[in-house]
Amino acid sequence: MWEAYGRWVLEWENRLCFRATNRVVRPFEWGLEWTTGWPCARRLPRNGHQPEEYLRELNREAIRASDEFFGYAPPRNFHLRTYEHGRFLEFPSPVRTPFHENNTVYAHWFPAKNSRKAVVVLPHWNSHAQQHVGLCKGLQMLGISALRISLPYHDSRMPAELQRADYAVSSNIARTIDATRQAVIDVRCCFDWLETQGFERLGLVGTSLGSCYAFLVSAHDPRPVVNVYNHCSTTFGDVVWTGLSTRHIRQSLESAIDRDRLREVWLAISPVSYIERYGQLPKKSLFIYTRYDTTFIPELSRDVLRRIAATGADHRVVELPCGHYTMGETPFKFLDGYHICSFLKRHL
Repeated sequence: MWEAYGRWVLEWENRLCFRATNRVVRPFEWGLEWTTGWPCARRLPRNGHQPEEYLRELNREAIRASDEFFGYAPPRNFHLRTYEHGRFLEFPSPVRTPFHENNTVYAHWFPAKNSRKAVVVLPHWNSHAQQHVGLCKGLQMLGISALRISLPYHDSRMPAELQRADYAVSSNIARTIDATRQAVIDVRCCFDWLETQGFERLGLVGTSLGSCYAFLVSAHDPRPVVNVYNHCSTTFGDVVWTGLSTRHIRQSLESAIDRDRLREVWLAISPVSYIERYGQLPKKSLFIYTRYDTTFIPELSRDVLRRIAATGADHRVVELPCGHYTMGETPFKFLDGYHICSFLKRHL
């Protein structure tokens, strides 16, 4: 019976994944021009290194000095504006890119009455502006304010030439690192603003790519004390290499690099690099993964969970009987929402 059920879920996963017909196989690029703003690159200028060798060295240095790599000068000009679809926090990203659209951060604000508790919600890759709004409204009803951030290169931040958030995750190695660094820093700026508004208990909810970003944030920032990781995995490169939704990226990567080498050049943006650091912080964490995941394959999720458990971190694990895409479908989205909301309500 369970084998038949698993086949049914996987067939459903494939149908949902390949509804999108606008995936583009872009050329492989090392993208070294994207490294110039990194603190580790300013300290270690390229000196005859081959591109891959140089990126591996930058990754090692970024991990060694990760507080600096994910550090920033907080913006001073936060603005809360009202539009047709709600209230939005806007501020300039401390990370500047060649795309002016991407250089302003937008975060949809859902304030709860008389609340000193707030979470930042990080959506999944290629999410549109109205996704995860239902979760934010549910948290708002529970007395938890929610700030739903638009990730780099997504919705309002998407450059005009794109139809998808291809510059957030792609076969351009250094640009993918830069987008991840920008996401982490932008989220930390959201906590700066929440603190100025008097919020005292802060948390994070990240889904899929947003979950990876959320873990990197929380490993480097003590303020989010309650964290929910909706999908989890160890290494950025392994997810891209093995995932159903990133086959078009792997198709380009395979022309220049293999899985083991890819893992090394994306180590600085991989949760596995900061698990011991995370385990030393006083946080409560919920890790949700799915039994039939085709994007964050279960063996990668179970690996990160084993590593987290070994640190002694205060955490809880939930396995849902669905896949990556089917988690967003009935009835699984309601199960997922229940676990997220009840955990935050209980611990925040």
